[in-house]
Formats: sequence, structure tokens, C-alpha cells
Amino acid sequence: MSDTLVAFTNITSLCKEIYINKSKDYGTAWRILRPVGIADQLYIKANRIRTIQENGSNLVAEGIEGEFMAIVNYCIIGLIQLNATPDLPLDLRLEQSDSLYDTYMNEATALMVKKNHDYGEAWRSMQVESLTDLILMKIYRIKQIIANSGKTIASEGIDSNYYDMLNYSVFALIHLGVK
Repeated sequence: MSDTLVAFTNITSLCKEIYINKSKDYGTAWRILRPVGIADQLYIKANRIRTIQENGSNLVAEGIEGEFMAIVNYCIIGLIQLNATPDLPLDLRLEQSDSLYDTYMNEATALMVKKNHDYGEAWRSMQVESLTDLILMKIYRIKQIIANSGKTIASEGIDSNYYDMLNYSVFALIHLGVK
């Protein structure tokens, strides 16, 4: 388990570095996104991964590793947006954005540790393609929850799906050898 936590932390640090650099380039323009917009951004990334997996090639020079990292960051963005209070400004200071990122990444890491214990690191026996399919399924679940005005009867909410997709993406990156 300690190997998983080290690998998880290394990968999420890379994701955060991308998030911070993009924040320096674009600010927090993503704050304008509504839940369906975030779901669609996640879909675009996950669908590209699946298309490349099925076709065995890609014409754009970027590989699937960057797309999995983008899913991690969009999940954090989704969690920030989902929990944002009405007074949270659209244009966040870098320090505030960084702090919010850390809050949700720390929660994702804690959840990963608990679930990884309970599931016995089952993800290690899974294929990256299966993780991609699970991410796509979670995106469709989020879209259905949005269509149901955010209400569920017997299921986890949108936030749980974000956390699961984030963790699946990091597991895929570990499988792909990202360090």
C-alpha cells in the first residue's frame, strides 16, 4: 500500500503542477463552467482516450497520459465548483485556487487509501481500458444526476463520481508508468 501512496502522490503532484501552470496562463476561467460543462470536458478527455485505445494510434501528438492528468484536474475543478459558495469569485487568486485544489486532492487521497485497503488493491489487476470504461460510465452517471436536478434516490452523488474518476485516472497513470 505504501508503494501505491507514493506513486499516487507523485502523479497527483504532476497534475497539480499542470493545474498551477494553466492557472498562471488562463486564470480561473473554468469557474464559468456549469456542471454539464465540466461533465462534457471530462467526456471529451475520456472519449479521446478510448478512441486512441481502440484505434491504436492518434494523429495529435499528445498521448493518453496527458488526458488522464486532465481528468484528474477537471475532477478537482468539478469538486470546487460543486462546493462553491455564491460569494466565491470567478477570478480566484492563485493562492486561493491552490488551497482549494489541495483541499479536494487531500480528500481524494484519503478516500483512495480507505478504498484501496478495503478492495485489496484490485485496480492493480485491471487493464487501463477497463479504468477508461469506468470513467466514461461515471461521466454518464453525472450527466444523469444533472438531468435529475442533482437528486439521487439510492446512489452516490456527483462528488463521489468525481473522486472515483480522479482515482481511476491516477491508477491508469500508474499502470502507464508515469512517475
